[in-house]
Amino acid sequence: MAAIRGRDTKPELIVRRGLHARGFRFRLHAKNLPGRPDLVFPKHRAVVLVNGCFWHGHDCPLFKWPASREQFWHDKISANIERDIRNRAALETEGWHVAVVWECALKGRGKTDAGDVIDSLSHWLLTADTELVIEGFR
Repeated sequence: MAAIRGRDTKPELIVRRGLHARGFRFRLHAKNLPGRPDLVFPKHRAVVLVNGCFWHGHDCPLFKWPASREQFWHDKISANIERDIRNRAALETEGWHVAVVWECALKGRGKTDAGDVIDSLSHWLLTADTELVIEGFR
């Protein structure tokens, strides 16, 4: 598991490059915020979380419970889900707008066009909407 990347993943890079090309400027993995969000837009008081479907237990075709060491993986992924809920609530309590982009939106059979994902995020950043969730088709 040491080789698994926690940052600079392919889905995260797609989102970063797309938003940067549209003129949005952001900070990466801000240590002073709960959960160290992937992208932080201080000007818009917004954060974007790019979640891997396996590691965050997303109910989609990309997620499947491992057949070996079932209890270990159940405990680990359940803890990740609980931590995500806590961190998101803490961010919202501090007045941050939160968007979650799931890996399945950019990868797999049900993926959405990357341009559409970037369009949605761009529109969300420029509006007063407090939250956004982008998922792939099921």
